[in-house]
Amino acid sequence: MKILRVIASMDPRSGGPCQGIRNTVAALSKLGVDNEVVCVDSPDSEYIRKDPFKVHALGPAANPWAYSGRLLPWLLDNVNRFDAVIVHGLWLYPSHATRKAMDALSRDGKKQIPWFVMPHGMLDPYFQDAPDRKLKAWRNKWYWRVIENKVVESATALLFTCEEELLLARKPFFPYLPKREVNVGYGIQPPPQHSPEMATAFFQKTGLDENQKYFLFLSRIHPKKGVDHLINAYREILESDERNPEKIPHLVIAGPGIETQFGKEMLSLAEKNEKFKSRIIFPGMLSGDAKWGAFYNCEAFILPSHQENFGIAVVEALACGKPVLISDKINIWREIAGANAGIIGTDTQKGTSETLKKWIDFSDEDKDTSARNAFNAYDTHFRIEKNIITLIKTLRPNFVVETTSHKNA
Repeated sequence: MKILRVIASMDPRSGGPCQGIRNTVAALSKLGVDNEVVCVDSPDSEYIRKDPFKVHALGPAANPWAYSGRLLPWLLDNVNRFDAVIVHGLWLYPSHATRKAMDALSRDGKKQIPWFVMPHGMLDPYFQDAPDRKLKAWRNKWYWRVIENKVVESATALLFTCEEELLLARKPFFPYLPKREVNVGYGIQPPPQHSPEMATAFFQKTGLDENQKYFLFLSRIHPKKGVDHLINAYREILESDERNPEKIPHLVIAGPGIETQFGKEMLSLAEKNEKFKSRIIFPGMLSGDAKWGAFYNCEAFILPSHQENFGIAVVEALACGKPVLISDKINIWREIAGANAGIIGTDTQKGTSETLKKWIDFSDEDKDTSARNAFNAYDTHFRIEKNIITLIKTLRPNFVVETTSHKNA
């Protein structure tokens, strides 16, 4: 079985969808399923050359719509080599080009390839309701009527990462008439085993040492992630008279985006109190050993997002046995709450402050229990092997899954 993935970008800085592809491709290859990716990145991009699977980079598409004139002809020439096509994401040219290619092949009487759209949260009502997105919300309504509703209605099915995402997708746009909706689940492969090199790499990036506890935020530094609420809530706790600041873990805010206007504003916000500014650390984007060292050595992971379709970083923390302190706007919060694998709060400054205070006031026994529950939550809900069969059977119901490792041709 061969699957084609269509996505605007495989740049790790672009967020979770490309990382989700990297996670599932590796797991699928072990079951006899080959994958190729087509994107509109520059073929000279360093991250493209690092992937162990075939990536067709047809860019660079240096425009907001991710348009490349090479994409549609490539799809028309190549799509018949595959048994199924998955489009990752909406609102950009690649989803429109895929629909046009499929319509053209259908008119020509050629082999009908089932094709699927994975919205990755891009149909969440948040993007229409957020106060700072009024212009973009109007643009989306227009784009939906002219282009995107045709993509959604033409696809064989829409694939969702969790039940919450599926239900939320029905709310913002009308008419909303997909042929089929499927919750295929989502997951990650087990993280690499903890090693001393990971800790060393992380501590070199941050200047911390192994005796200093810290909360870890690891995601894009973006308004949607609630970074401002996190910094304000953390400073509020440090500046209060209720707790000894020296006993409060440091706060590490890791991820791309510090160079943006918003990122610079967050740096300034963190430095408002001269006495405590050294307790908030911005190491930039972490990868490899430094990234895993950040997870394995933190006291808890925190992400107070206003909207999060799945939250790969949240699941990576669980897989490392780390409790997660998250908002109820992260769509997998119900599974985490049910497993008692952390603390769920609201996506406000007050909610974030209450979440931090509750964790700080936990006993050592409570924290140890949460850590054990964190790994169990990953093992029960988010281990990729437990979700990948659902995906395969959705794409091709009669496919016989191999039980032994498969070597890519």
